[in-house]
Amino acid sequence: MTDDHDAVGAMSFIFEAGVLKRAARTGWWFAGIKHPESIAEHSFRTALIGMMLAAMEGADPARVSMMCVLHDTQETRITDIPHIAKRYLTAVPNTAVTADQVAACPPAVAEAITAAVTEYEAGQTLEAIVARDADKLECLVQAVEYRHQGIDNVQRWIDSSRAALKTASAHRLADAALAGQPLAWLSPPPM
Repeated sequence: MTDDHDAVGAMSFIFEAGVLKRAARTGWWFAGIKHPESIAEHSFRTALIGMMLAAMEGADPARVSMMCVLHDTQETRITDIPHIAKRYLTAVPNTAVTADQVAACPPAVAEAITAAVTEYEAGQTLEAIVARDADKLECLVQAVEYRHQGIDNVQRWIDSSRAALKTASAHRLADAALAGQPLAWLSPPPM
């Protein structure tokens, strides 16, 4: 058996990221959602939205998707802190958490992940702005879906998410989400 420290370090991060499949998005509990989506489910759709927004806004879809996949990986260690709790708690910056998470990874992996998280957190590049819009838009879409499932206490998530959007394309998609029906795709198009 070989001792491949780089592979062990990379696998440690992969195993840690798997926790996000079981960790709930806790803010939805305030809206009465007993079993909200996981952080991993949120990140998956955020990456899809980010890819689409990037194409619509002329940004790099791969870079945006990468930032979207990584934007909440720190929550394995600090959890999904609801917005209201942030008034009372101080967490270390996400970049510091990420640095700890990838410390044992191969240098190229650590550098790629750290650079993407740093760019996202700075929010200055077009790709970071689009990735942040994707995060907020995914929250809005989830709220719309919950509302269509009969949860009527989600307007504050819709309003705050919409107010945070920066790009024209994100606003267009938000309008479409608010006017649309989440299960309309099940009906065949008219011939």
